[in-house]
Amino acid sequence: MFVPSYVKLYKTGELKRRVEILESMLEKCNICPHNCGVNRLRDEIGRCYSRYKPIVSAYVPHFGEEPILVGVNGAGNIFFGNCNLRCVYCQNYQISQNWKVEIKNEVTFERLAEIMLELQDKGCHNIGLVSPTHFVPQIVKALYIAVENGLRLPLVYNTNAYDSVEVLRLLEGIIDIYLPDIKYSSDEMAWKYSKIPNYVKFSRWR
Repeated sequence: MFVPSYVKLYKTGELKRRVEILESMLEKCNICPHNCGVNRLRDEIGRCYSRYKPIVSAYVPHFGEEPILVGVNGAGNIFFGNCNLRCVYCQNYQISQNWKVEIKNEVTFERLAEIMLELQDKGCHNIGLVSPTHFVPQIVKALYIAVENGLRLPLVYNTNAYDSVEVLRLLEGIIDIYLPDIKYSSDEMAWKYSKIPNYVKFSRWR
């Protein structure tokens, strides 16, 4: 029987330690390469237009992912609102760049944990974290609660690849499957169409 890697971290106390480290990074937010420096613990708004609580725009058994992730009952996708990119072509524009509306979709950590468990109860084969970068500390904090209550699904990190290397290292042993959507091989194009600097460096970090 498959057991997600985060279960071992939970049992050893390492998952709790990661929660504490990641949450402390929100005080002078450096969760993504923008390094805003705002205090999101006090609800200051970052470059991603997000505050402390996570924003969940939708969650569903999803059948539009790769077949190996969808399986029979679907991937349990959680779509997070806002984004640390500003892509002019974004297919999820309504939730990624409409922060004045999305703020109403803030949820508690307990509710996010419940959502993970609901998707598990529906028979989903995994929890797909869609656009998770700017809410990593919040996700891991909710995960801790969900594990206490029986979550045992693998986690899929469905990212735009503009991620902090430090944060990715803290996710080691928590995330089971990485699904980076690499968008550019040119920093010039990345700035022109998504208003992000140094995209190539961070998306290809070795």
